[in-house]
Amino acid sequence: MTQHAIFLPALAMVALTFGVLGVMFKRRVADMKRNRIHPQKVATSQQASALYTDVAAADNFRNLFEMPMLFYVATAVAAITGQTGPWVLGLAWAYAIARVAHSVIHCTYNKVMHRFRAFLASVVALLALWCVIGYGLLRQGLFAA
Repeated sequence: MTQHAIFLPALAMVALTFGVLGVMFKRRVADMKRNRIHPQKVATSQQASALYTDVAAADNFRNLFEMPMLFYVATAVAAITGQTGPWVLGLAWAYAIARVAHSVIHCTYNKVMHRFRAFLASVVALLALWCVIGYGLLRQGLFAA
């Protein structure tokens, strides 16, 4: 396994983000056609939320620019510091898989407690990932000299 394998879960998250963008675009265009919404009438997020009937994909798309930012930084820090062992890689994949589950739930049947469990699993995986990376950084710093 190479050091670059840490970027595969990050690539999966990028693919998820573009996939959700595609779902959002498709739903918004369909909504605009079905309800004859002129594009200028949804110029702001407040206007859009009042006129669109399905905003779950848009909400999920915004979510993918919140906590996942910490994930992307974690994968970069792991790669830069050479912390790409099985624990880090496993936690990175656990995070990405939990976020895929969260997005699927959010963009389909959207049962809040199911979505919450997937979100919680992703938060736990991300926290554990940062704990492992943080410990590795401290260890490298303490024993470097």
